[in-house]
Amino acid sequence: MDLSDKEHIEYIDSSLQLIVSDAHTFGTDALLLAAFASPKRNQTVCDFGTGCGIIPFYWLSHGVEKVNAVEIQEKACDQVCRSVKLNSLEDRFNLIKGDLKELKGKLPFGEFDVVTMNPPYTAIGKGIMSTSAADKTARHETDLTLDELCEVAAKLLKFGGKFCICLRPERLTEAIVAMKNAKIEPKRLRFVAQRTGKAPWLFLLEGKRGRNSGIIVEKELLIQKDDGSESDEMLEILGNYRKNGE
Repeated sequence: MDLSDKEHIEYIDSSLQLIVSDAHTFGTDALLLAAFASPKRNQTVCDFGTGCGIIPFYWLSHGVEKVNAVEIQEKACDQVCRSVKLNSLEDRFNLIKGDLKELKGKLPFGEFDVVTMNPPYTAIGKGIMSTSAADKTARHETDLTLDELCEVAAKLLKFGGKFCICLRPERLTEAIVAMKNAKIEPKRLRFVAQRTGKAPWLFLLEGKRGRNSGIIVEKELLIQKDDGSESDEMLEILGNYRKNGE
């Protein structure tokens, strides 16, 4: 398959190849969210704002039968479609190109077990606006607010279905309130730190539609050991993934 000079292949495992580019790539946070959500083999799943498709590809590498994903950016969709074709996954990967606020008739409401999104980390009116269109969509709430995101997720989820996101710790209160307003009850929270003694730089939050209140705060996830090498849990999350096929 032809790649542009700004694209390369990442090997999610020994058999799954993902096309990533300078504009549509992924970081550790996406891998952590994919592992945190951990859908079962036959569950109905969807990743919002999928970008290069890393989260659904991670699920496929861990045995999930079929995945759905939504992406609004044309170039990201083209990239995902070529990754799907590269791996002959046309029967297992359903990509919806469009606005998350316009999913009626495109995905079945009230039938999803798991929905995820690695949302823009910067709220409206905060931070320095990115210059590129792709970065604006990925990093800033220009297309969808956190409240709107939770409302859309609630429409797709079945009763008891879960919605998982990751964000910076300073937005934890916002995320909890947005979920509760959408009748998604926060049930599981985990902070992520680089290593012991460092302040968390990320949180992973799971809410369940229609459930009663009560949240479990899990043990902090550490990315590295004290010597700077990857922690045992991080190695488990990475599995057979190796950057650039290393």
